Amino acid sequence: MDIIEMTRRLGHAIQEDERYQAYNAARLASDNDDRLQQLIGEFNLKRLAISNEAGAANPDNDKLQKLNTEMRSVYAEIMNNEHMKAYDNAKTALDELLQRINAILSQSAEGENPDTADFDPSASCGGDCSSCGGCH
Repeated sequence: MDIIEMTRRLGHAIQEDERYQAYNAARLASDNDDRLQQLIGEFNLKRLAISNEAGAANPDNDKLQKLNTEMRSVYAEIMNNEHMKAYDNAKTALDELLQRINAILSQSAEGENPDTADFDPSASCGGDCSSCGGCH
């Protein structure tokens, strides 16, 4: 079996994992929540209106402030939606699994022992390269 076939098997295994199953169920529930989808559409329209107003020749600061307040309110409602909360939690769990898989693969490709290679969340990059001694 070649490495691509093994990778495809890994893809199937990921889709059988409970974290993927929870993510997929939460995604479908969110997609089918009409109120949530309406709020997401409203949020996107507010964001577009803010962008358009900010890019105008003479932006109206009062209008921008009003739109920004409205957008924050819609965002808060989105994030308080039970389906969005479930989706966010499931997505986080799936992302952590994928980070771990990627770390093991990357470390193995760099010569580390695949049996001991793993993801260390405490060693994640903080984004400030000035004091960095390197990732490895």
